[in-house]
Amino acid sequence: MNTYVENLLSFFRKFFSQGHERSIKAKKNILGLLLLKGGSIAIGFFLVPLTINYVNPTRYGIWLTLSSIVAWLSYFDIGFGHGLRNKFTEALAKGEDEEAKIYVSTTYFSLSVIMAFILVLFLVVNPFLNWSDILNSPSTMRAELSTLALIVVVFFCLQFVFRLITTVLTANHEPSKASLLHFLGSFFSLIIIYILTKTTSGNLLYLGAVLSITPVLIMLVSGIWFYNSSYKKFAPSFRYFRFKYVKQLMNLGAQFFIINISVLLMLSTDNIVITQLLGPEQVTVFTMAYKLFTAISMVYLLIITPLWSAYTDAYTKGDFDWIKKTIKMTKKIWLALSVLTLFVLLISPWFYEIWVPEVSVPFSLSVAMSTYVIGYIWLNIYTFLLNGMGKIRLQLYVSVIASILYIPLVIFLGKLWGLVGITIISTFFFVVTGAIYAIQVKKLLNKSAAGIWNK
Repeated sequence: MNTYVENLLSFFRKFFSQGHERSIKAKKNILGLLLLKGGSIAIGFFLVPLTINYVNPTRYGIWLTLSSIVAWLSYFDIGFGHGLRNKFTEALAKGEDEEAKIYVSTTYFSLSVIMAFILVLFLVVNPFLNWSDILNSPSTMRAELSTLALIVVVFFCLQFVFRLITTVLTANHEPSKASLLHFLGSFFSLIIIYILTKTTSGNLLYLGAVLSITPVLIMLVSGIWFYNSSYKKFAPSFRYFRFKYVKQLMNLGAQFFIINISVLLMLSTDNIVITQLLGPEQVTVFTMAYKLFTAISMVYLLIITPLWSAYTDAYTKGDFDWIKKTIKMTKKIWLALSVLTLFVLLISPWFYEIWVPEVSVPFSLSVAMSTYVIGYIWLNIYTFLLNGMGKIRLQLYVSVIASILYIPLVIFLGKLWGLVGITIISTFFFVVTGAIYAIQVKKLLNKSAAGIWNK
């Protein structure tokens, strides 16, 4: 037994200490991400029944729809976040620390201005919005929902700026530290909501306040900590703001922005369509299946997240051999996770019964959601590489076309087949766009890409 343990420990030591320096960093970050995100996923599974029992399934569906609407704001950074991620990594790869600081400072200031504008605009418009109609909820909840929307939007705008520390950490090949911040936000939210269930009756305002304020405080404190310690040389300063760098960030960032808006229309409108076509209680049903199966895609995203900046570093240095080996590895992971998805499908009825017995999830929806996850992971094999290389012009065009077609198709199939139809159309676009990006990646790695394939 001792020999077996020693051999196992020896294997892990070699695995995390041998290979290219870029690969070693990625392995260590992947392990950290798996542990931390695994904890976050576990917290999420505990949080769902806790919050449903606290406010009831219909009110929970209303919260999910409102939060998905507010999440739209995350795409209105005009791509600054993604632009910073690539430009910061490129600057570090070239040993230009001061330039990296300029990119950080310029992004912080620019996003602060954008979020301030959005917040002022919302404060002016919110009194005239009928949130009861928007969320298809009882008219008696209008005042409550207006207050809830105000709380969520205000703290989301603050989080939008403060969470840039996670972008900097990820761009510096330390995504596990960024994941730690998200884990802490989820952990403290769970603790506070548990206390609320013991001390108060179901209150949607309390729920929204906890889930909105807690992450902001975590990001604020963490940013102060990092920028006064290990990341002090990159700390944002208005003296390092450069207007000409805004254009550099936006040249790449604007393309990411359009892609993100297109993805938003394809992924974040589902809850709104479901609410309007089938009622807010069906949002809860859809979300239960979504949360179960997308936990698998989260595992893949944990593995591939460190690779975005690693791809940027490798492409900047012309290390195509490393990129090819890494792509082969991600395909093997996709196959393994596809098998895991089918296993989860088989046990899903039993799992729902234990996890959320008050919510009935049709097996047909679970089948559709399993294909959704397999297609989504397939797509991201290629999008993360293309994003890291900055070759996203084709992705921009394809995403825009897909988003234009998506909404009428999802409404049509939603009326025809309900939740299953809404899920199927997303899977179709994942598979088709994934195939197109696979062709582009092959051309880029063979150095035969030309025209739109090389932009």
